[in-house]
Amino acid sequence: MRIAVLDDDPLLLEQIKGTLECHQHVCHTFADGTSLLQALRNDTFDLLIVDWHLPDMEGTDVVQTVRNTHGMQPPILFITRRSDERDVVEALSRGADDFMSKPLRMGELVARITALLRRAYPESMGARMTFGAYCFDADKRSLSVHGQPIELKHREYELALFMFRNAGRLLSRTHLREAVWGDSAETPSRSLDTHMSRLRTKLELTENNGYTISAIYGMGYRLDPVGAPALHRAPGQQRAATTETLSG
Repeated sequence: MRIAVLDDDPLLLEQIKGTLECHQHVCHTFADGTSLLQALRNDTFDLLIVDWHLPDMEGTDVVQTVRNTHGMQPPILFITRRSDERDVVEALSRGADDFMSKPLRMGELVARITALLRRAYPESMGARMTFGAYCFDADKRSLSVHGQPIELKHREYELALFMFRNAGRLLSRTHLREAVWGDSAETPSRSLDTHMSRLRTKLELTENNGYTISAIYGMGYRLDPVGAPALHRAPGQQRAATTETLSG
C-alpha cells in the first residue's frame, strides 16, 4: 500500500519509512503540513500518518483540511506525544481514524496500519474475483467479460485488477505507476494513458457493462461503477466537473 507520513522529526520519519518498507509498503515522507497538502493536490495515498505538532500548522488542521477541502477518505492515523483523553477525542472528531501516543512502538504501529487498511480496503478472497460482468482468475491471470475471455498483456491485467479493486477511488498517476510498474519516474506518463485507453476498449468499459473509466485533469484516473457515487474527488470537484470519460 501507498502511505504518506507527516512528521517534523527526521529520525522518526526514517524509522517509520524503514519499518513500513520492510512490510512491503511504499512510504512517502513529509516534514510540514503545507508540503503534504500541496502533494495531495495531484497525488493520492492509501493511508496517512499525521503528527500533531508541525512547524507550520497543527496536525488536526491538516486532517480537517484533507477531509473537508480535498474530499478524501483514506484512513488517517494520528501520532503525538499528547495522550490526554481530550486530545484523543479532538483528533478523532476532526477526522482521524485512530490515535497513537509517542514514543511509537513499531510493532504496534504496523498492526494498527494493517487493521486500518483491512477495514478500508477489504480484498476479495480466493482466486476468482467477480465485479459485475467482469471475472478475474488470479491463478490463471485471466479476465473474462460476460463469460468471454479477454486477452490482456501482463501490465494490462495488473492495471485492470488494481482499478477494479479500487473502483470508485480517484487514483493519481504516480499512485498507479508505483502500484503496477513498481516505480514513479521511469514509466512515461503517456504509457499509462495508452494502457488506460486499451483497457477501455478491450474491456468495453461502458455504462451498458456497469463500469466507466474517467480521466481526472491534473490528477489521474477513476473507475466508476455505474450509479455509484465516487469515493474520492479531486480538489474542487464538488463545484466543477473536470472529469473526462475516456473514449476509444
